[in-house]
Amino acid sequence: MDAIRIIEVKEDVRANNNRAADALRERLRDRGTLLINLMSSPGSGKTTLLSATLDRLANELAIGVMEADVDSDVDAHTVAAHGARAIQLHTGGMCHLDAAMTEQGLHNLGIDGLDLVFLENVGNLICPAEFDTGAGAKVMILSSPEGHDKPLKYPLMFEVSDLVVVSKMDVAPYFDFDLGELEKNVRLRNPNATIMPLSAKTGEGMDAWCDWLRTQVANWKG
Repeated sequence: MDAIRIIEVKEDVRANNNRAADALRERLRDRGTLLINLMSSPGSGKTTLLSATLDRLANELAIGVMEADVDSDVDAHTVAAHGARAIQLHTGGMCHLDAAMTEQGLHNLGIDGLDLVFLENVGNLICPAEFDTGAGAKVMILSSPEGHDKPLKYPLMFEVSDLVVVSKMDVAPYFDFDLGELEKNVRLRNPNATIMPLSAKTGEGMDAWCDWLRTQVANWKG
């Protein structure tokens, strides 16, 4: 009997995506546009943070936002009202974006003249961490009500992130949340990640967040 050829489909798909992501990242660098992959669970405050960020930086940086979701265009309308060039991406039920989907979104958004593009990825802590979108930086948001144990439960998300934003710090005292424990748990997964507590509602930590973005854009443009 002839030998049956076995193909590891998942690894092959991921390898192809990684090559596409690397190529997209280089094209974005050549254009001087930084793409940030913004990941979190649903309800962590991604859109609220983006709105507050646009209020502070829209007159300083040309910013685009791609809102990825299974359905609706609510988030795209929200950030557009705060000064962003915005587009809504519907994933057709898929729980993440890959490099090809991201490139399609960027083509339709139009990146001419943009310094910074946020990709607000589909809300969950598993699938988005597994696929490289071609972003120049990966940021994940953990809201204080979610608890400080999430790095132990969803390790890959924290391992791949350059920055961990701890959102909704204004309500942290009302939940069983320990920032010190969160920092310790993040360090177990990613010793090099920057951890940034903030509240888009009160403004706590927003100066540090905006400074981080300015630095990332400046470094990307070289």
